Amino acid sequence: MSYFLHTLKKEDRDILRQVVKKVHLQHHPEQFCTNTEADKVINTIGPEVIERMIKFGIDNRDRL
Repeated sequence: MSYFLHTLKKEDRDILRQVVKKVHLQHHPEQFCTNTEADKVINTIGPEVIERMIKFGIDNRDRL
């Protein structure tokens, strides 16, 4: 498993966490939707997809 999350800027990490919570964790119980769980999903997705997710988060910031 790749642990590259620490290489991202804080702003990018926060955007990614918002996207993951909104898209990937929306059907999980609220107590499960933590930053730690979002970080696990981000690490699983990998760096290839992260750039697109950051762009999506920036473009849709008002909807997150």
